[in-house]
Amino acid sequence: MTSPFHFPSLVWDWPIAIDLFLVSVSAGLVALAVMARGWRGERAEASAVMRATLWLAPLTVMLGLLMLALHLARPWMFWKVSLHYNLSSVLSVRVLLFQLYLPLLLLWLALWFTPSLIGLLQRRQPSALRLAAPLMRLQGLRRPLSIILLILALLLGIYNGLLLSALKSYPMLNSPLLPALFLCAALSCGVAVALLASLWLHGDDVAQEQARLRRIEAPLGGVLLALLLLFVLGLAQGDAAKQRALATLLDGGFWSWWLWLGVVGIGIILPLLLRLVTRGSLRLRILLGSGITLCGLLLLHLFILYAGQLTVV
Repeated sequence: MTSPFHFPSLVWDWPIAIDLFLVSVSAGLVALAVMARGWRGERAEASAVMRATLWLAPLTVMLGLLMLALHLARPWMFWKVSLHYNLSSVLSVRVLLFQLYLPLLLLWLALWFTPSLIGLLQRRQPSALRLAAPLMRLQGLRRPLSIILLILALLLGIYNGLLLSALKSYPMLNSPLLPALFLCAALSCGVAVALLASLWLHGDDVAQEQARLRRIEAPLGGVLLALLLLFVLGLAQGDAAKQRALATLLDGGFWSWWLWLGVVGIGIILPLLLRLVTRGSLRLRILLGSGITLCGLLLLHLFILYAGQLTVV
């Protein structure tokens, strides 16, 4: 028995889609956090982007890695993938990127939040202040680490698309646009999560940061929509296998509705239209717009994975 979520050619199912989405959130937040450092200078740790990055960027990437490990036929053997690299395997390279990204991210966050850590220790446990001494000596690494981490975050966002585009037997996934599409989706995830985080903070600085994020939000939505349309046009210009893949997007079936109504209509166009509304609470507009955007981006990840595996060469 087949269904939109169960069919013979399906290899990677929803846990991989959730993994890709969670990694997109982490990569997008970190890329924005590096820019927030530029916005705030030495006070970057006070920003909504940085606070969201502190709690969510490590957590989401670790959860994504867990989803990936549990999806393996023998998850208890995942450690072998982590120690024995095969650079010809896109999955092995992705795990290597994770292993570079996560410890550097934790160190970078610790360095930027050292003043907050010292303040906390002074209030709660003055005798433990010596634990912050190594972090104080490493403060000069903050800026070079920012550059390295930005590169790794962008690579992770791009690599989500490369991971899928390497599946040559699936014509829809075998597209050069997927890396750019996933990178744009990652940045959109980061903006949406940062805007939601800003709702729990107050002050003039937060309001300025919200304004900057909202200026980024609409162009990213427009670029994402353009990339999706180019992705569809690329299928239309492709060979017979890509033409068959295109039919699943235009035949009025389940995944056709999922794409045009769910991803494009609700996930991209509706948040752009909500930006035109100037009446009412700004908090409510941000909550609705960013919440809908995140839902749309999750739908996009599920769509690419499932619809992409419907058609085989």
